[in-house]
Parts: sequence; structure tokens; C-alpha cells
Amino acid sequence: MSTISLDRVKGNSFDYIVCGGGTAGLTLAARLTEDPKNTVLLLEAGEANLDDKALLMPASYASHFGNPKYTWNHETVKQKTTGDNSHMWQRGKGLGGSSGINFLCWIKPPAEDIDDFERLGNPGWNWKNYEKYIHRTEGFVPPSEDTIKNLGMNFDNWKFGTSGPLGIAYPKTIDPAERKVQETLVKAGIPQAARPMNGQTAGVYFAPNTYDPRTHTRTYSTTAFYLPNKDRPNFHVLVSAHVNRILPASDDDAEFTAEAVEFEYQGQVYTVHAKKEVILSAGALKSPQLLELSGIGNPNVLRKIGIPTKVDLPGVGSNVQEHMIVAVSFELRDDVQFDTLDLLADEAVMQKHIELHSTGTGIFTTGIIGFAFATLKQISPRADEIIKAAEEKIMKNANNYPPGLLEQYKISLERLKNGAGCEFITFPGMCSRPNPPEKGKRYVSFYVALNHTFSRGTIHAVSKDPATDPEFDPHYFEEEVDLQVWVEMVKFVRNLRNIAPLKDMTTKELNPGPEVQTDEEIVAWIKKIMTTTWHTASSCSMLPKANGGVVDPQLKVYGTKNLRVVDLSVVPLHVAAHPQATVYAIAEQAADIIQGRFRP
Repeated sequence: MSTISLDRVKGNSFDYIVCGGGTAGLTLAARLTEDPKNTVLLLEAGEANLDDKALLMPASYASHFGNPKYTWNHETVKQKTTGDNSHMWQRGKGLGGSSGINFLCWIKPPAEDIDDFERLGNPGWNWKNYEKYIHRTEGFVPPSEDTIKNLGMNFDNWKFGTSGPLGIAYPKTIDPAERKVQETLVKAGIPQAARPMNGQTAGVYFAPNTYDPRTHTRTYSTTAFYLPNKDRPNFHVLVSAHVNRILPASDDDAEFTAEAVEFEYQGQVYTVHAKKEVILSAGALKSPQLLELSGIGNPNVLRKIGIPTKVDLPGVGSNVQEHMIVAVSFELRDDVQFDTLDLLADEAVMQKHIELHSTGTGIFTTGIIGFAFATLKQISPRADEIIKAAEEKIMKNANNYPPGLLEQYKISLERLKNGAGCEFITFPGMCSRPNPPEKGKRYVSFYVALNHTFSRGTIHAVSKDPATDPEFDPHYFEEEVDLQVWVEMVKFVRNLRNIAPLKDMTTKELNPGPEVQTDEEIVAWIKKIMTTTWHTASSCSMLPKANGGVVDPQLKVYGTKNLRVVDLSVVPLHVAAHPQATVYAIAEQAADIIQGRFRP
């Protein structure tokens, strides 16, 4: 049914309680309620935010950040490696979670990156199953023949799901200049991607968006999994319900049995009982905190905040992996045709385009579609040198790493040699720092996105108060190879302005700018202006317990009988892709696992 009142929850029991109504939580709850015998309660800390234009309007990038209605404005601890700066880690708040505020990019990982889950000890977590499950979610609508022709696209061997509930499409308005930018990347040495939606992602391609081509609005887990199913009598959603902790049936049992969920609603604390299972889908930033507040985690962490240890599980909140971005911007020539987002700086122009959106035209029917994924060797003459140094350091320190990390690093070295983890995203407008745009000018930018990182962070509770954020410590650049690769990527992008057709479209570089030339100066610039890509993962890794794992291949928390984690936190080794597709796939597979339907 539609979002319910507290009275429908108090004193009641449900078969499954899902904590978190974001990308994974809504997907999972909807799939579980397909069986009318399953009763499901989903608890979401944010509001419903239904039919909200602020969420539904495409090309509204980062407009939600800082607004407490739509985002949790998390902040990391200060990083010594970035000049003692802290970094904002915003996440979506309300039904749909981050799928309601992300940049709408529909990107799938290399097949090898998903197969690595299985290599690390998780039978059935492989590309074959990933593709099966993501096709359940996808409702792909192909672009028009004119769009295919104008962009030089070829869908002959691309496979999508076409009957799933999540609308996937190319935005209505695609500027012809996007193709010229992609041609420049090809001329720079990155070939066209073979089958980027089917595991062969290396190369240049145009990616679809989470976009409804009929209404020209965002599609996300709310439109896909909540709204079509909200009237099911067994699907219960309570918003503004902030989960505090999971309560066990007994403190004396050898195995933790999740009996109830404690949550806060309008300043009062309540509990609700689970007949079968409790599932944490609070995301990589909050699921580890909920485990620790429930007495599940590293005893040293729990002792500091006065919480008795119920399950000794040191991997909780460790192995945290990040994606990071910087942006390089070039000023466009005045005579170049390219309607970029810079035009919206003029309030009158913005109002005009808001009106145009209702007619299915204008800038608010555009999207971020230009992508390139390259190997380090394709973009840097220093590749062999960087790889060799990383190998030597890892082998030298092999005996000093925490359990399981060396196994991950060996795979990461393979990726550094052969994997397409260096990502370049075309952005139609100025999105870089620190130099401001010149009034009346337009820009084309490239997000330079680092995906396959070696540094490992932590996320740990620092108070038994659930309203106090945990300590987010990404340990940026603890492994210097991350920074070395990133510098080479920035140098590659800066050189694009010397290659036609981009050379003929632009006049000068805005950022980093002429004062940044040497590798050392690029490093200083990166550390000053870098941001997260909002893709933090792996804080409740699906790994063998002896290797720092938190959940087993059935996503069940070690040492518990009926508590699972289903979100991006379970990814054991991060993937070279924007992760929303992967989160949907994890939730789809989890639904089958929970209901006993999954066969590896």
C-alpha cells in the first residue's frame, strides 16, 4: 500500500524488515512482495518525495547537495594527504536514495570485474548471473533511427533488458558536438568500445541514462519499484523512520538472531518485530554503523563507544574503497555550436529551458552520455614504470597486509596492467575548479575518474547515538599508485585540446590552467580540488570471514542467523563503473537468494 502511518507498524510483526528505502532497499522489497505470502516492512529515514520535480528533472546535477530534504551531507575526517581537508560525501535522502539525485548515468562494469567477486570466494557472483539479473531491472527503449545515425551508434550486438520496470533510454536532446568530442578521444588512442553494456566496456561509447523518454524525467528506484507496487497489501513503507539498531532475540545465544528493529519516529523510539529476516540496505556509509550499533563488529571499536560485543566481526567498516574525480575544462570558441549547461547561468535562459522541458525540448532533456574507459598503457608512456613500482611495493609488504588484502591486490595489479579502469566523462559545461568561468563563455569539460584504487579506508561508529555520523576515513592516497595513475590521466585529458576536432572547437584551458604544468603542480591541484564520485563501497565486504569478510555469498552477516546486508557495501573489490546498475543487480540476485530461488 502507499506509505503507512506509525499505527500500522507499532505492535505488528512482518516477515521481512528492510532498513533503508534507497536503490537496493526498494528493489529488494518490491521483489519480495511479489509473493503475496511475504509481508515486508521497509523503513526509510527520509521523506517520500513523490512526484517531486526537483528530483525528476534531468540535467539538475548536484542541485540537491546541501538541501536536507534530499541529501545526507556526510563529511569525512580531515585527510593529511589532501592538505588537512575534509571531503563531502553526499548521499540521497528519501525514497529512492541516491538513485533519486545521481547524475543518471547507466554504466555496467567490465565482466572481469564482476567475475572477480567469484574469484574472491563468492560462488554464483559472476558476470553471467549479473547480466541475467540486471536485465530483470532494465526497461530499455532504443533511440530513434535519426539519433543512431547522427551519433554513429551500432546496437547490433548490444543486449539490454526491455521489459523491466526501470526506464533506460538516451535523452531526447543530444548535441552533435558530443560526437566530435568522442571522435577526439578515438584519435587520442582509445578505440570504440565493443559491447559496453555487455561486459566489454573498454573504449569510447555513448551510454544511456535512467530516463523516461515519454515524460523526459528521471527514472529511479521509486518510479521503478515503489510506485507500481505501492498498493500491494503486503508491501508496507514507513518514511521518516530512522533505524537505530537491530535487537537480538537473546544476548546469550551463540548465534545472533535478529528479532526486532529499533527505530526513531518523530522523536520517539519504537521497535518492530521480524518473523523471518532483517535486511540492511542503508548503503555503504551507514550499514556498517548499524551493525556496530547492534554489537556486531570489531570489539576494539565497540569498546570505545560502550557497546557490548555480540558478534566479533573485525571486517565491519573496513576495506572501504572509493571512486574519485577531478575535472578539466576547455573554453569553447564563440562560433562553435554547442548548447552547454553554461547557458543556464542566465536566469532568464534557465526559466526558458524549464518551460521548454514541458514540451520535451531544451537543456533539461539532455544528459551525460559521453564515456571512455581506457587502460593505463593506452593513456600513459609511464604505465610500465608505475606498474612495476606498484608490484615491487606490494611484494615487499606482502606479509604485512591484513588478511585477504594481498589476494585483492594481486587482482588489482592485473587490472592495472590490463583493465580499463581509467575513465573519462564528457560534461557539456564548466564543472571544474578552482578558476571560475568567464561570463558569457561556454565550456566543455572532462571528468577524470579514478576507479580501481589501492588505498583502503574505514567507516566506524564513534558514538552509541545513532544520530551521530560514523567516522568516514577514506585514507586517500595512502597507496601512492592511486595518485600516480591519476596524474597520468589528467595529462592525457589536457592533451586532448591538441587533437582535432576538439582542437578546432576550443580556445584555451580554464582548469587546471596555465600555472599548473609539472607533475608536482598537478598533484597539488588534484589534492586541492578533488571530490568523491559518490560511489564509496565495500564497507561490509562479501568475502570469507578469515579474509575480513562481513557477509557470506548469501549476503548473511557472519555469526548471525537471519541478518543480511544488501547494498553497495557488500562489493568485495570495487568495479570500473558508476555503480547504480550494480546495486540493482545485487538487489535482484539477493531477492532470489532470500526466497531460495537462486542456483549458482
